[in-house]
Amino acid sequence: MSPEPSPQSNNSDATRDALALTLVTGVGPRLQANLLAAFQTPTQVLNAPTEQLLQVDGIGLKVAERITSPLNRPAANEMRKRCADAAVRLLLKNTHHYPSMLNEVDDSPTILFCKGTITEADQLAIAIVGSRRCTTYGRRQAERLGSALARAGFTIISGLARGIDAAAHRGALNAGGRTIAVMATGVTDIYPPEHADLAVEISKQGAVVSEFPLDQKPRPGMFPQRNRIISGMSLASIIIEATEKSGSLHTARHAMEQGREVFAVPGPIDSIASAGCHQLIRDGVPLIRNADDVIAGLGPLAKPTVTASNQTIHDPRELTLNDQERLVLDSIGSAAIHLDEVIGSLDIEMSRALSTITILEMKRFIRRLPGNLIVRSN
Repeated sequence: MSPEPSPQSNNSDATRDALALTLVTGVGPRLQANLLAAFQTPTQVLNAPTEQLLQVDGIGLKVAERITSPLNRPAANEMRKRCADAAVRLLLKNTHHYPSMLNEVDDSPTILFCKGTITEADQLAIAIVGSRRCTTYGRRQAERLGSALARAGFTIISGLARGIDAAAHRGALNAGGRTIAVMATGVTDIYPPEHADLAVEISKQGAVVSEFPLDQKPRPGMFPQRNRIISGMSLASIIIEATEKSGSLHTARHAMEQGREVFAVPGPIDSIASAGCHQLIRDGVPLIRNADDVIAGLGPLAKPTVTASNQTIHDPRELTLNDQERLVLDSIGSAAIHLDEVIGSLDIEMSRALSTITILEMKRFIRRLPGNLIVRSN
Protein backbone atom coordinates (compact mmCIF):
# COMPACT_ATOMS: atom_id res chain seq x y z
CA MET A 1 0.00 0.00 0.00
CA SER A 2 1.41 3.33 -1.03
CA PRO A 3 0.90 6.47 1.03
CA GLU A 4 1.28 8.58 -2.10
CA PRO A 5 -1.71 9.52 -4.29
CA SER A 6 -1.85 7.78 -7.65
CA PRO A 7 -3.86 8.53 -10.78
CA GLN A 8 -5.45 5.09 -10.41
CA SER A 9 -6.63 5.81 -6.88
CA ASN A 10 -9.17 8.45 -7.95
CA ASN A 11 -9.22 8.79 -11.73
CA SER A 12 -9.52 5.31 -13.25
CA ASP A 13 -12.73 4.07 -14.86
CA ALA A 14 -12.71 1.12 -12.46
CA THR A 15 -12.67 3.52 -9.48
CA ARG A 16 -15.43 5.63 -11.05
CA ASP A 17 -17.67 2.60 -11.57
CA ALA A 18 -17.02 1.24 -8.07
CA LEU A 19 -17.97 4.65 -6.72
CA ALA A 20 -21.07 4.76 -8.92
CA LEU A 21 -22.24 1.41 -7.58
CA THR A 22 -21.58 2.54 -4.00
CA LEU A 23 -23.74 5.62 -4.56
CA VAL A 24 -26.76 3.61 -5.75
CA THR A 25 -29.50 3.93 -3.12
CA GLY A 26 -30.48 0.59 -1.62
CA VAL A 27 -27.26 -1.27 -2.54
CA GLY A 28 -25.53 -2.04 0.75
CA PRO A 29 -22.62 -4.40 1.53
CA ARG A 30 -24.67 -7.60 1.24
CA LEU A 31 -26.21 -6.70 -2.13
CA GLN A 32 -22.86 -5.46 -3.44
CA ALA A 33 -21.32 -8.80 -2.49
CA ASN A 34 -24.14 -10.66 -4.28
CA LEU A 35 -23.82 -8.48 -7.38
CA LEU A 36 -20.04 -8.84 -7.57
CA ALA A 37 -20.31 -12.60 -7.10
CA ALA A 38 -22.60 -12.66 -10.14
CA PHE A 39 -20.85 -10.09 -12.38
CA GLN A 40 -17.25 -9.93 -11.02
CA THR A 41 -16.68 -6.16 -11.37
CA PRO A 42 -18.66 -2.95 -10.68
CA THR A 43 -18.37 -2.07 -14.38
CA GLN A 44 -20.06 -5.31 -15.39
CA VAL A 45 -22.75 -4.73 -12.74
CA LEU A 46 -23.54 -1.26 -14.12
CA ASN A 47 -23.59 -2.59 -17.71
CA ALA A 48 -25.80 -5.59 -16.92
CA PRO A 49 -29.34 -5.61 -18.34
CA THR A 50 -32.23 -5.37 -15.89
CA GLU A 51 -33.40 -8.95 -16.50
CA GLN A 52 -30.00 -10.31 -15.45
CA LEU A 53 -29.85 -8.09 -12.37
CA LEU A 54 -33.23 -9.42 -11.26
CA GLN A 55 -31.76 -12.91 -11.08
CA VAL A 56 -29.41 -11.82 -8.28
CA ASP A 57 -30.61 -12.64 -4.77
CA GLY A 58 -32.06 -9.55 -3.07
CA ILE A 59 -32.35 -7.39 -6.20
CA GLY A 60 -35.86 -6.15 -6.97
CA LEU A 61 -37.11 -4.10 -9.89
CA LYS A 62 -36.64 -0.69 -8.24
CA VAL A 63 -33.04 -1.41 -7.24
CA ALA A 64 -32.29 -2.89 -10.68
CA GLU A 65 -33.59 0.26 -12.35
CA ARG A 66 -31.41 2.42 -10.10
CA ILE A 67 -28.36 0.33 -11.00
CA THR A 68 -28.97 0.75 -14.74
CA SER A 69 -29.67 4.50 -14.51
CA PRO A 70 -27.57 6.59 -16.94
CA LEU A 71 -27.13 9.13 -14.14
CA ASN A 72 -24.86 6.87 -12.05
CA ARG A 73 -21.55 7.61 -13.77
CA PRO A 74 -22.07 11.39 -13.96
CA ALA A 75 -22.92 11.33 -10.23
CA ALA A 76 -19.72 9.39 -9.55
CA ASN A 77 -17.68 11.91 -11.55
CA GLU A 78 -19.15 14.75 -9.52
CA MET A 79 -18.33 12.91 -6.26
CA ARG A 80 -14.76 12.32 -7.48
CA LYS A 81 -14.36 16.05 -8.07
CA ARG A 82 -15.61 16.79 -4.57
CA CYS A 83 -13.18 14.23 -3.15
CA ALA A 84 -10.27 15.83 -5.01
CA ASP A 85 -11.25 19.26 -3.70
CA ALA A 86 -11.39 17.89 -0.13
CA ALA A 87 -8.08 15.94 -0.45
CA VAL A 88 -9.95 12.67 0.00
CA ARG A 89 -8.52 9.62 -1.76
CA LEU A 90 -10.63 6.78 -3.13
CA LEU A 91 -9.19 3.34 -2.33
CA LEU A 92 -10.42 0.58 -4.61
CA LYS A 93 -10.68 -2.97 -3.28
CA ASN A 94 -8.09 -5.44 -4.58
CA THR A 95 -5.58 -2.72 -5.41
CA HIS A 96 -2.34 -2.05 -3.54
CA HIS A 97 -3.75 1.21 -2.14
CA TYR A 98 -6.51 -0.61 -0.26
CA PRO A 99 -5.85 -1.88 3.31
CA SER A 100 -4.56 -5.41 2.73
CA MET A 101 -6.06 -6.84 5.93
CA LEU A 102 -9.49 -5.59 4.86
CA ASN A 103 -9.04 -7.09 1.40
CA GLU A 104 -9.27 -10.51 3.05
CA VAL A 105 -12.82 -9.85 4.35
CA ASP A 106 -15.63 -11.14 2.11
CA ASP A 107 -18.05 -8.24 2.64
CA SER A 108 -15.46 -5.45 2.77
CA PRO A 109 -16.39 -2.21 0.95
CA THR A 110 -15.76 -2.01 -2.78
CA ILE A 111 -14.34 1.45 -2.22
CA LEU A 112 -13.10 3.44 0.77
CA PHE A 113 -13.03 7.21 1.21
CA CYS A 114 -9.73 8.11 2.88
CA LYS A 115 -8.54 11.36 4.46
CA GLY A 116 -4.88 10.83 5.33
CA THR A 117 -2.66 7.87 4.44
CA ILE A 118 -2.76 4.09 4.68
CA THR A 119 0.70 2.47 4.75
CA GLU A 120 2.08 -1.04 4.68
CA ALA A 121 2.82 -0.74 8.42
CA ASP A 122 -0.94 -0.51 9.07
CA GLN A 123 -1.18 -4.25 8.48
CA LEU A 124 0.11 -4.41 12.04
CA ALA A 125 -3.03 -2.95 13.61
CA ILE A 126 -5.06 -3.47 16.78
CA ALA A 127 -8.65 -2.26 17.25
CA ILE A 128 -9.69 -0.80 20.60
CA VAL A 129 -13.42 -0.23 21.05
CA GLY A 130 -15.88 0.16 23.90
CA SER A 131 -18.63 2.17 25.51
CA ARG A 132 -19.41 5.78 24.69
CA ARG A 133 -20.58 6.21 28.29
CA CYS A 134 -17.40 4.89 29.82
CA THR A 135 -16.11 5.33 33.33
CA THR A 136 -12.85 7.00 34.31
CA TYR A 137 -11.38 3.50 34.69
CA GLY A 138 -12.35 2.50 31.14
CA ARG A 139 -11.05 5.70 29.60
CA ARG A 140 -7.74 5.28 31.45
CA GLN A 141 -7.32 1.68 30.24
CA ALA A 142 -8.12 2.61 26.63
CA GLU A 143 -5.62 5.46 26.59
CA ARG A 144 -2.98 3.36 28.36
CA LEU A 145 -3.35 0.44 25.93
CA GLY A 146 -3.54 2.72 22.89
CA SER A 147 -0.34 4.44 23.93
CA ALA A 148 1.58 1.26 24.85
CA LEU A 149 0.61 -0.62 21.69
CA ALA A 150 1.40 2.40 19.50
CA ARG A 151 4.86 2.65 21.09
CA ALA A 152 5.36 -1.05 20.38
CA GLY A 153 4.70 -0.41 16.68
CA PHE A 154 1.00 -1.12 16.22
CA THR A 155 -1.49 1.12 14.45
CA ILE A 156 -4.53 1.75 16.67
CA ILE A 157 -7.91 1.51 14.94
CA SER A 158 -11.19 2.71 16.43
CA GLY A 159 -14.40 4.50 15.54
CA LEU A 160 -13.86 8.12 16.73
CA ALA A 161 -16.86 7.77 19.05
CA ARG A 162 -17.08 9.41 22.45
CA GLY A 163 -15.60 7.52 25.38
CA ILE A 164 -13.35 4.50 24.80
CA ASP A 165 -12.76 5.13 21.07
CA ALA A 166 -11.57 8.71 21.54
CA ALA A 167 -9.34 7.70 24.47
CA ALA A 168 -7.68 4.96 22.36
CA HIS A 169 -7.03 7.40 19.49
CA ARG A 170 -5.58 9.99 21.88
CA GLY A 171 -3.34 7.38 23.52
CA ALA A 172 -1.84 6.52 20.13
CA LEU A 173 -1.43 10.18 19.15
CA ASN A 174 0.22 11.06 22.46
CA ALA A 175 2.70 8.22 21.93
CA GLY A 176 3.58 9.55 18.47
CA GLY A 177 2.07 6.46 16.83
CA ARG A 178 -0.30 5.85 13.95
CA THR A 179 -4.06 5.63 14.38
CA ILE A 180 -7.02 5.18 12.00
CA ALA A 181 -10.61 6.26 12.62
CA VAL A 182 -13.35 4.33 10.81
CA MET A 183 -16.42 6.53 10.41
CA ALA A 184 -20.12 5.65 10.27
CA THR A 185 -20.59 8.96 8.42
CA GLY A 186 -18.78 10.67 5.57
CA VAL A 187 -15.17 11.65 6.24
CA THR A 188 -16.04 15.33 5.82
CA ASP A 189 -19.07 15.12 8.12
CA ILE A 190 -17.41 14.24 11.41
CA TYR A 191 -19.55 12.66 14.11
CA PRO A 192 -19.63 13.48 16.93
CA PRO A 193 -19.00 17.10 15.89
CA GLU A 194 -16.87 17.85 18.95
CA HIS A 195 -14.29 15.38 17.59
CA ALA A 196 -13.62 17.42 14.44
CA ASP A 197 -10.23 18.58 15.74
CA LEU A 198 -9.36 15.04 16.83
CA ALA A 199 -10.17 13.81 13.32
CA VAL A 200 -7.74 16.36 11.87
CA GLU A 201 -4.99 15.14 14.22
CA ILE A 202 -5.71 11.54 13.27
CA SER A 203 -5.54 12.29 9.54
CA LYS A 204 -2.04 13.73 10.07
CA GLN A 205 -0.80 10.61 11.95
CA GLY A 206 -2.83 8.03 10.07
CA ALA A 207 -6.20 8.25 8.37
CA VAL A 208 -9.91 8.85 8.71
CA VAL A 209 -11.79 6.37 6.48
CA SER A 210 -15.38 5.51 5.60
CA GLU A 211 -17.35 3.43 3.13
CA PHE A 212 -20.00 6.18 3.01
CA PRO A 213 -20.11 9.25 0.71
CA LEU A 214 -18.60 12.51 1.92
CA ASP A 215 -21.70 14.13 3.39
CA GLN A 216 -23.41 11.04 4.78
CA LYS A 217 -25.21 11.89 8.04
CA PRO A 218 -25.23 9.47 11.00
CA ARG A 219 -27.95 6.81 11.07
CA PRO A 220 -28.27 4.11 13.75
CA GLY A 221 -27.78 1.11 11.43
CA MET A 222 -24.54 2.48 10.02
CA PHE A 223 -22.62 2.14 13.28
CA PRO A 224 -22.90 -1.68 13.53
CA GLN A 225 -22.20 -1.86 9.76
CA ARG A 226 -18.90 0.01 10.02
CA ASN A 227 -17.74 -2.24 12.89
CA ARG A 228 -16.88 -5.00 10.40
CA ILE A 229 -14.35 -2.58 8.87
CA ILE A 230 -12.78 -1.81 12.26
CA SER A 231 -12.26 -5.52 12.97
CA GLY A 232 -11.43 -6.29 9.34
CA MET A 233 -8.49 -3.87 9.31
CA SER A 234 -7.08 -5.32 12.54
CA LEU A 235 -5.13 -8.35 13.68
CA ALA A 236 -7.19 -8.29 16.89
CA SER A 237 -9.93 -6.31 18.61
CA ILE A 238 -9.76 -5.27 22.27
CA ILE A 239 -13.10 -4.68 24.00
CA ILE A 240 -13.13 -2.29 26.96
CA GLU A 241 -16.22 -1.56 29.07
CA ALA A 242 -18.96 -3.13 26.96
CA THR A 243 -22.38 -3.61 28.53
CA GLU A 244 -24.36 -6.76 27.74
CA LYS A 245 -26.04 -4.94 24.82
CA SER A 246 -23.10 -2.81 23.73
CA GLY A 247 -22.48 -2.15 20.05
CA SER A 248 -18.84 -3.06 20.72
CA LEU A 249 -19.93 -6.69 20.91
CA HIS A 250 -20.79 -6.40 17.20
CA THR A 251 -17.11 -5.69 16.59
CA ALA A 252 -16.17 -8.75 18.64
CA ARG A 253 -18.58 -10.92 16.67
CA HIS A 254 -17.31 -9.60 13.33
CA ALA A 255 -13.71 -10.26 14.41
CA MET A 256 -14.55 -13.86 15.33
CA GLU A 257 -16.32 -14.40 12.00
CA GLN A 258 -13.30 -12.95 10.18
CA GLY A 259 -10.91 -15.28 12.00
CA ARG A 260 -9.28 -12.45 13.96
CA GLU A 261 -8.39 -12.44 17.64
CA VAL A 262 -10.60 -10.87 20.31
CA PHE A 263 -9.40 -9.75 23.76
CA ALA A 264 -11.35 -8.27 26.65
CA VAL A 265 -10.30 -5.97 29.49
CA PRO A 266 -12.00 -6.89 32.79
CA GLY A 267 -13.64 -4.34 35.05
CA PRO A 268 -14.91 -4.57 38.65
CA ILE A 269 -16.96 -7.75 38.87
CA ASP A 270 -20.12 -5.84 39.83
CA SER A 271 -19.72 -3.22 37.09
CA ILE A 272 -22.64 -3.04 34.65
CA ALA A 273 -20.34 -1.12 32.30
CA SER A 274 -18.10 -4.21 31.94
CA ALA A 275 -20.79 -6.90 31.96
CA GLY A 276 -20.35 -7.58 28.23
CA CYS A 277 -16.58 -7.93 28.65
CA HIS A 278 -17.06 -10.36 31.52
CA GLN A 279 -19.45 -12.41 29.38
CA LEU A 280 -16.84 -12.57 26.60
CA ILE A 281 -14.20 -13.69 29.11
CA ARG A 282 -16.53 -16.34 30.53
CA ASP A 283 -17.15 -17.58 26.98
CA GLY A 284 -13.41 -18.04 26.41
CA VAL A 285 -12.15 -14.70 25.09
CA PRO A 286 -8.67 -14.06 26.56
CA LEU A 287 -8.47 -11.56 29.42
CA ILE A 288 -5.76 -8.96 28.89
CA ARG A 289 -4.16 -6.58 31.37
CA ASN A 290 -1.57 -4.78 29.29
CA ALA A 291 0.14 -4.56 25.91
CA ASP A 292 2.38 -7.53 26.72
CA ASP A 293 -0.70 -9.73 27.13
CA VAL A 294 -1.96 -8.61 23.72
CA ILE A 295 1.35 -9.29 21.98
CA ALA A 296 1.66 -12.69 23.67
CA GLY A 297 -1.86 -13.58 22.55
CA LEU A 298 -1.22 -12.89 18.87
CA GLY A 299 -0.03 -15.74 16.71
CA PRO A 300 2.54 -15.58 13.89
CA LEU A 301 1.64 -13.31 10.98
CA ALA A 302 0.30 -14.85 7.78
CA LYS A 303 3.06 -12.99 5.91
CA PRO A 304 6.00 -10.82 7.00
CA THR A 305 5.13 -7.19 7.70
CA VAL A 306 7.30 -4.09 7.50
CA THR A 307 6.80 -1.78 10.47
CA ALA A 308 6.86 2.02 10.41
CA SER A 309 10.52 1.81 11.52
CA ASN A 310 11.33 -0.46 8.53
CA GLN A 311 11.70 -3.66 10.55
CA THR A 312 10.43 -6.83 8.88
CA ILE A 313 8.65 -8.99 11.44
CA HIS A 314 7.12 -12.45 11.23
CA ASP A 315 5.53 -12.52 14.69
CA PRO A 316 4.20 -9.56 16.72
CA ARG A 317 6.18 -10.84 19.71
CA GLU A 318 9.30 -9.64 17.88
CA LEU A 319 8.23 -6.09 18.79
CA THR A 320 9.19 -6.84 22.41
CA LEU A 321 12.81 -7.73 21.56
CA ASN A 322 15.67 -5.42 22.47
CA ASP A 323 18.15 -4.21 19.85
CA GLN A 324 20.64 -7.04 20.44
CA GLU A 325 17.98 -9.75 20.31
CA ARG A 326 16.61 -8.18 17.13
CA LEU A 327 20.11 -8.12 15.57
CA VAL A 328 20.72 -11.80 16.31
CA LEU A 329 17.24 -12.88 15.15
CA ASP A 330 17.67 -11.02 11.87
CA SER A 331 20.78 -13.09 11.17
CA ILE A 332 18.75 -16.33 11.35
CA GLY A 333 16.36 -17.21 8.53
CA SER A 334 13.87 -19.92 7.62
CA ALA A 335 16.72 -22.01 6.18
CA ALA A 336 18.93 -23.78 8.71
CA ILE A 337 22.26 -22.08 9.39
CA HIS A 338 25.24 -23.28 11.42
CA LEU A 339 25.77 -21.70 14.84
CA ASP A 340 29.35 -20.71 13.98
CA GLU A 341 28.16 -18.91 10.84
CA VAL A 342 25.61 -16.91 12.88
CA ILE A 343 28.20 -15.88 15.46
CA GLY A 344 30.72 -15.01 12.76
CA SER A 345 28.25 -12.67 11.05
CA LEU A 346 27.63 -10.65 14.23
CA ASP A 347 29.74 -7.74 15.41
CA ILE A 348 29.30 -8.62 19.11
CA GLU A 349 31.22 -10.73 21.63
CA MET A 350 30.80 -14.49 21.31
CA SER A 351 29.51 -14.83 24.88
CA ARG A 352 26.82 -12.20 24.29
CA ALA A 353 25.84 -13.81 20.99
CA LEU A 354 25.53 -17.25 22.61
CA SER A 355 23.48 -15.94 25.53
CA THR A 356 21.17 -14.05 23.16
CA ILE A 357 20.68 -17.15 21.02
CA THR A 358 19.73 -19.05 24.18
CA ILE A 359 17.20 -16.34 25.11
CA LEU A 360 15.67 -16.44 21.62
CA GLU A 361 15.42 -20.21 21.87
CA MET A 362 13.72 -19.98 25.28
CA LYS A 363 11.27 -17.44 23.82
CA ARG A 364 10.65 -19.90 20.94
CA PHE A 365 11.74 -17.56 18.17
CA ILE A 366 14.35 -20.07 16.98
CA ARG A 367 14.97 -23.82 17.16
CA ARG A 368 18.20 -25.81 17.39
CA LEU A 369 18.60 -28.70 14.98
CA PRO A 370 21.06 -31.62 14.96
CA GLY A 371 24.56 -30.70 13.79
CA ASN A 372 24.62 -27.34 15.63
CA LEU A 373 22.17 -25.83 13.15
CA ILE A 374 19.70 -23.05 13.99
CA VAL A 375 16.46 -22.05 12.22
CA ARG A 376 13.61 -19.63 12.84
CA SER A 377 10.54 -21.18 14.42
CA ASN A 378 7.43 -21.30 12.21
